[in-house]
Amino acid sequence: MPTIGIIANPASGKDIRRLVSYATTIDNREKVNIVKRITLAAQSMGIDRILFMPDTFQIGRAVMTDLARDGLLEAELCVLDMPITASYEDTIRAAELMEAMGAGCCVVLGGDGTSRAAAKGLDETPILPVSTGTNNVYPTLTEGTVAGMAAAAAAILGPSENCRIRDKRIEISINGRFADIALVDAVITADLWVGAKAIWDTGKLRRVIATRCHPASIGFSSVAGCVGVVRDTDDFGVDAVLGDTGERVLAPVAAGVLSPVRLSHIERMPLDRPLNIPLSEPCMIALDGERELRGRSGDVLTFTVTRRGPQRVKIREALEEAVARGLFRFGADPHHQIQSVIRRHTRY
Repeated sequence: MPTIGIIANPASGKDIRRLVSYATTIDNREKVNIVKRITLAAQSMGIDRILFMPDTFQIGRAVMTDLARDGLLEAELCVLDMPITASYEDTIRAAELMEAMGAGCCVVLGGDGTSRAAAKGLDETPILPVSTGTNNVYPTLTEGTVAGMAAAAAAILGPSENCRIRDKRIEISINGRFADIALVDAVITADLWVGAKAIWDTGKLRRVIATRCHPASIGFSSVAGCVGVVRDTDDFGVDAVLGDTGERVLAPVAAGVLSPVRLSHIERMPLDRPLNIPLSEPCMIALDGERELRGRSGDVLTFTVTRRGPQRVKIREALEEAVARGLFRFGADPHHQIQSVIRRHTRY
């Protein structure tokens, strides 16, 4: 049974950075509409079952109710039976369950932090991240219909090197003990307050380690991206040290906010080569835009860029593969034709 999962974070796109920048706010009703379009497109492409993460806003149930009322439901829709903690743990658990239940693709609505949490719960199931958050370097701004089509193609056609990429990630250890991961950037900051996890004060930044960077990627990875570009396909990351001296760079660290920072040193980080940083003062480590780890004076932080991140669906390539393999073709009986394509191409 061709299956996809949908994780929609009701808290994404609403953090404190809206008070210090002009970031877009996507309310939960609009997320329901996006998920409806994903659902309708996926079932039209031959997906028979769609799994939803439960959440406090009940996005999945709202989609089920609205589409059933309008007589548009064909696929089996199911909200996962799991406790809700209203934290990132829900995303991790939902991703784990979706993979265990045979989802061929996991669509994730949120920002970098939501994708990071989903990546912790996925091994071989590919992720298709859709931007509805604040830091949106990892997810892309994709129309829901297109996301649903690409997710269906990924689930039905199975593994393909042309349609997926195994992403990089940063693995962080403290005093030799594994602590956490980041998909885009890990930032060392002297701002020790954790009440609002998001960071925005460039004056307290000390270091940025990134798997990818580009001036078009809003967030702290752009500090390095405004000096040199690192792509998702490059087998290296970047380490940028900030200070009171060095090259002055203007970087888009938040929506509508370009801040001047000084780079005292920047260099490539080859894959699988650990970078050890002894701490002479306390710090916080922000992962994909949010403060998650605390470092104490005397600790040794270790950052390693690897190619052990999640598999990510390349949307355009997945749709082009679907065209090449006849997934959009149908005759007098569209459902029968689509099902025959599924039987021809699904890999068990």
